Amino acid sequence: MRKAQGSWEKRILKSLNSMCTELSIPLARKRPVGEQKELLNKWNEMGTDEPDLSLFRPVYAPKDFLEVLINLRNPNYENGDSHSFRTHLGLIQVPLKVKDIPELKEFFVELGLTAGQLGIDDSTQVPPELFENEHVRIGQKVLSEQDSAAAQQYIRQGSPTALRAELWALILNISSQPEDILYYEQLKTNVIQHDLLVDSLIYKDVKLTASNDDYYFVFEDYLYQVLLCFSRDTSVLGHFAYNSASPPKSYIRGKLGLEEYAVFYPPNGVIPFHGFSMYVAPLCFLYHEPSKLYQIFREMYVRFFFRLHSISSHPSGIVSLCLLFETLLQTYLPQLFYHLREIGAQPLRISFKWMVRAFSGYLATDQLLLLWDRILGYNSLEILAVLAAAVFAFRAVNLMEVTSLAAAEAVLADLSTLKVMPLLQIFLFATVT
Repeated sequence: MRKAQGSWEKRILKSLNSMCTELSIPLARKRPVGEQKELLNKWNEMGTDEPDLSLFRPVYAPKDFLEVLINLRNPNYENGDSHSFRTHLGLIQVPLKVKDIPELKEFFVELGLTAGQLGIDDSTQVPPELFENEHVRIGQKVLSEQDSAAAQQYIRQGSPTALRAELWALILNISSQPEDILYYEQLKTNVIQHDLLVDSLIYKDVKLTASNDDYYFVFEDYLYQVLLCFSRDTSVLGHFAYNSASPPKSYIRGKLGLEEYAVFYPPNGVIPFHGFSMYVAPLCFLYHEPSKLYQIFREMYVRFFFRLHSISSHPSGIVSLCLLFETLLQTYLPQLFYHLREIGAQPLRISFKWMVRAFSGYLATDQLLLLWDRILGYNSLEILAVLAAAVFAFRAVNLMEVTSLAAAEAVLADLSTLKVMPLLQIFLFATVT
């Protein structure tokens, strides 16, 4: 796993360096004073700026990353070994332990058919408005006691819209202290003083994704602010202690290979890819104060999102999520799985982009926030794989009739009308196992 992650990182760096060379642009430069003043003046309206980004391209897109995961193999296996795993007909060929439906039912017990849920209109015998009123009352009590563990348990049944911002901040241990605001201002100063090549990648990504999204285009300025500051934040380097990835290094000109002249590039060690800004966009609905929005995003990234674009064997890592998704489909919807496989439409080729982005930009925002409630509540990304399988189950009848990958993609092109909680409940608790 580490070897694969290492060679993937080399590819990313090669792509970044070749862009530098082609465009004759340095990785970093100090901005002239005039440019610094101009940027400071338009800090809150960077979306109006239209730099020419036609020559820049995303360093990689999710589909490039999927190809790397498909080629992962366990060198400890002889060809004759592991008959049990050989029966796995999906694209992921690494034998990791993933949960089956009985184990998922136990893990996600609060999502059961008998428990009240926000996001379901007619789930229990209790009238929805009664459950909601009581749920809001309990939520207010949890907030008044500032109990992070209680908030995490509470949010498993969904968060009331009015309380969500505070509950997430409590779970993530974010409290806006004056020093946090000062820290954010220091990051902003770093952005204004120095221009990095990754800034153009961030601009390009926002323009290609969030700016074209009906829900998120209004937050364009927030996205630039948060992502530009994020790229300068060296505290993010701390998460590499438990991440299989390593931060890329750059060397001061003329000192290549000399460790004492090495610096991490970008300073936070994270190179953005196509769709990266969609990790921030949904949070803009909850937080309108830039430094608070920034802190929440940074904490969400170092707890969860980094796992979606690094190769590891962690249960919430993208490799395990892909395997869990394929195993669920193959086990519980075998006819659909074989049909799609036969016509050259491996389900993972369709669902991978949903999982890498944690469904951001695919679901309606109210539904996405209900989904992210559960990520925080269960401290796990496994629900992404379960939802991806549930979407296939929901559209199974239509998918059984398609005869090509393009047709299968068309059936699953629009997820914006889906209701997350009923889909998850039906798949987990009403599937014959």
